[in-house]
Amino acid sequence: MQNLEEIRNLGIIAHIDAGKTTTSERMLYYSGLTHSIGSIDDGTTILDYLDEEKERGITIVSAAASIPWKEHLIHLIDTPGHIDFTAEVERSLRIIDGAIVIFSAVEGVESQSEKVWHQANKYNVPRIVFINKMDRMGASFSRVLREINETFQDCALPLQIPDGSEGSFHGIIDLIEMKYHRYKEEKSADALEEIIEIPENLREKAEDARESMIEKLANYSDTITSLYLEEKPITTEIIKKEITKQTIKKNLYPVFTGSAKNSIGIKAIMDAVIDYLPSPLETKPPNAKTIKNNASITIMPDETQPFIGVIFKVVASTTTTLYYLRTYSGIIKPNSIVYNPRTGEKLKIKRLLRLYAENIQSVEQAGPGDIIGIIGPRNIATGDTLCEPNKQVVFEEMIFPEPVISVAVEPKLSKDKDKMGKVLNLVCLEDPTLNLKKDRETGQHILSGMGELHLEITEHKIKNEFNLDLKIGKPRVALRETPITKITAKAQFHKLMGETELWAEVTIKITPYKDEEQHIIIKNHLKENGPVTKQFIKAATKALKDGLNTGGLLGYPLIYLKAELLELEANSNTTEEAVTAAVMTALNDALKKSDTKILEPIMELEINAPSNTVGEISNFLQSKNALIHAMRDEGMLKRINCIVSLSEMFGFSKALPKLSGGRATFTMIPKGYKEAVKNR
Repeated sequence: MQNLEEIRNLGIIAHIDAGKTTTSERMLYYSGLTHSIGSIDDGTTILDYLDEEKERGITIVSAAASIPWKEHLIHLIDTPGHIDFTAEVERSLRIIDGAIVIFSAVEGVESQSEKVWHQANKYNVPRIVFINKMDRMGASFSRVLREINETFQDCALPLQIPDGSEGSFHGIIDLIEMKYHRYKEEKSADALEEIIEIPENLREKAEDARESMIEKLANYSDTITSLYLEEKPITTEIIKKEITKQTIKKNLYPVFTGSAKNSIGIKAIMDAVIDYLPSPLETKPPNAKTIKNNASITIMPDETQPFIGVIFKVVASTTTTLYYLRTYSGIIKPNSIVYNPRTGEKLKIKRLLRLYAENIQSVEQAGPGDIIGIIGPRNIATGDTLCEPNKQVVFEEMIFPEPVISVAVEPKLSKDKDKMGKVLNLVCLEDPTLNLKKDRETGQHILSGMGELHLEITEHKIKNEFNLDLKIGKPRVALRETPITKITAKAQFHKLMGETELWAEVTIKITPYKDEEQHIIIKNHLKENGPVTKQFIKAATKALKDGLNTGGLLGYPLIYLKAELLELEANSNTTEEAVTAAVMTALNDALKKSDTKILEPIMELEINAPSNTVGEISNFLQSKNALIHAMRDEGMLKRINCIVSLSEMFGFSKALPKLSGGRATFTMIPKGYKEAVKNR
């Protein structure tokens, strides 16, 4: 096993097409794991290994690879940039210790850039920044640096500055070592750069940039401030040490630059991962609680402690399912027995695997801070904690965004009806942002996802991987319900089973409550008392949660509310089923008294387009009742930001190329829900 100090659990996150996979492929090459550089254009990437990814040139699923670099082991996770696959980013951020955030030097800070940055904030992930594509037309390091500081509260700390841009991008000045990295014109990855003294014509610019870097660092570091004021030498070792401290504290984010496509600046960010991002020993332990008494517990990365880890990805199949596991404490080996608190089952781990995109290699054990694959168990889902059977603890639940678009699905051949049900359950197990349910009236299977592309790719996956053809209905938005008024309701379940009387009575309160982070808040005020046991309280909580998700008066899942269990009474013969029935009756009564209204999803739409096409695009948006709230210049493009109902955006990906002559791009991000417009 690798020493903990030498492990880095790293994610690469960014807006779509900023260069995540290209950067990752260069890192694989320089680590020695590959002997040629994978190309997105040629469909030869290692990390984008699915046929769908190669055909579309985008990352769809997060891929992991364990790569060696300077006596360290970097567990690298390349994530998608498209908002439809945000769950892949969410679950990766949950288990990594540090990240590289990539910004395009041309497009700068885009909507999905902001989204992934805030996701990283949510999970307290330290970051370094890579401003990519410096050789592209319209590239500007200073503009993008300014955008980062304006958007994310003056947090960027440039450790490099470029020499030139676009066609005149010749090299990079290292402000720590005060050296010049010159890149040869022939783009040969093997002999690309030479490190020389900073040319005289760039010396003053470099010294000014270094001075600014030291001053900004001094705002956070007492050590640097003291040396700076006393005019004592500030060594490279001290600078690196203080940058590492502030990076881990998330006060500052070191900034690097280059061109991943031409392999410029890649080695520098690989070094920066080792120098500035934390090992598992330097990160805050995740929140966990004991199963027995629900007490908070601190999990330390110690191989002598009981084993605990979390499943963050599932690759499902009809034969063998592969689970991605992040370990936090203890040691796990093949044939280990672990416990799953969600299901209450003991599970046997058959094999441990070192991950390398679609390739795997068996390993004999894994310790704290590792990222591995496991094979053997069944009935495991994303977010499940695995622990020692005699030391039962659980990590806090992973919460994923709710699906916003639905389609009816049925098999093309009637003989495939049973097969379709099994396959749909498998793909939903693999992807927690897919949801499957049956329509109450028609009996149809309704599959919901994060967008048209998400559902389209899911359909292709089912066809190509499971050899199953589906008939897909027209997409429709995934509507929600919310209560109109605050209401308290009491209900009971009373039934005679022979000579046994079952009785349970529950009181609940439903309050409209809008929270964009947590759409439903459930509070449990119940306490164990006589016949009311811990199991009955657990059953009541589960029943309330399931009832809210099942649907309101009109059959749509409920959101924007606070649901509270106030009282529970029972007799000595009561069962969990009786408690569940009482809760469901109380919930139904409460919703009838409150009444509900229907909500539809709204989206933040961002479009980058040439200036001469903006008029036609704006007219189109106004016809769709979009509210344009920003329009600004971004290099040679115009950036349009607006809020629009998702129901108005079906087919937009096909309409935009016609409006812009194929020269515009767009991103849509869910921005919550608003009351639905009738008869739309």
